[in-house]
Amino acid sequence: MLKEIIIAVQSYFDAHQFIKKHKLWKWILIPGLIYTFLFITGISFFWTSSNSAIEWMLINSGAKSWLEKMQDTWLSFFFIVGQIFIRLLLLFFYFSLFKFIFLIIGSPVFAYLSEKTESIIENKTFNLDYAQLLKDIIRGSKMAFRNFSWQTVYVLALFLFSFIPIIGWAAPMFVLFIDCFYLGFSMLDYSMERNKLSVANSVDVISHHRGLAIGNGVVFYLFHALPFIGWVFAPSYAVIAATLSLHHAKKNKIIAL
Repeated sequence: MLKEIIIAVQSYFDAHQFIKKHKLWKWILIPGLIYTFLFITGISFFWTSSNSAIEWMLINSGAKSWLEKMQDTWLSFFFIVGQIFIRLLLLFFYFSLFKFIFLIIGSPVFAYLSEKTESIIENKTFNLDYAQLLKDIIRGSKMAFRNFSWQTVYVLALFLFSFIPIIGWAAPMFVLFIDCFYLGFSMLDYSMERNKLSVANSVDVISHHRGLAIGNGVVFYLFHALPFIGWVFAPSYAVIAATLSLHHAKKNKIIAL
């Protein structure tokens, strides 16, 4: 799996060179600017609403009143730390929801970019096939919804786990790991569709090559550490990098399609 993660990470550097060489900037900037605007709006809304959500949970669960009665310093410390990790968990979940909605909205551009990337790699004349593009869009939307549904199940389980003192604090890391996998999964699936793999076959192949999906998702997340520029580049770079990584894995017989 480590080799696949390295391939996925390296593919982002290859994607940058690929975009410069083939002058794909407009396909990076337009969806990227839309994504950035929605990302800033969404995170601002989350930050203002998460305090109210956590406060509501504490009051209705009786935890706040119980803690006030106990007046224990160590309990208060663990309680504060626990709140921080719960907030992180909610942030990851909210970001996952936002991300998958954007994947559905942006699926026409991502399907186009993936198909165009593959045609350039294989030295084929790129003729936009609207029927195939429509299939890719529908498939991408369905896959995004499927992935988010499964991810929600895992996140809810980890949310309950997060209430366990100390060991439950690892929950946000597990959520991040799962989110990276499913993000990369969605990006790789555009190529799976063009290779005539059914959803079930795509799930099977990517599950056996999780490193490609995880590596793609990890770098996508790291892009967000670069304010504005990283947010603009993240979505389109991810889909091009996913297409390049799959091509590299096929060429080196790491994966067979």
